[in-house]
Amino acid sequence: MGSRRTILAGIGTAVLLSCSSAFADEAQPFTAEAFRAVQDSGKPILVEIHASWCTTCAAQKPILSDLVADPKFKDMTVLRVDFDTQKKEVRGFHAQVQSTLIVFKGTKEVARSVGETNRDAIAALLNKAI
Repeated sequence: MGSRRTILAGIGTAVLLSCSSAFADEAQPFTAEAFRAVQDSGKPILVEIHASWCTTCAAQKPILSDLVADPKFKDMTVLRVDFDTQKKEVRGFHAQVQSTLIVFKGTKEVARSVGETNRDAIAALLNKAI
């Protein structure tokens, strides 16, 4: 019986880890070239100002992962700016803190939020780009 519980606990942990890392695979590292290319295509863009140590960013991650998996956001490109190593880009977006989410419709910024962890509010933000 104990062995079965250990196996089930291991499976549960693996599922949780795979779910929490799913968004990391969907977000691309930000580069100016990638950003311009997506802007030129006219597709919706989410720029995520992220820090690995940020608890708010960690709370946003599964929400964003779930939302961008929705078919209505299939054309959205997610670009992640590293708050700690991409200071020039952070300043270029006029972001003051990590956990800033900025959405674009082509070349136009249409909305942003800072520190938001409410799923419905984040969904409303993403909707403004499509």
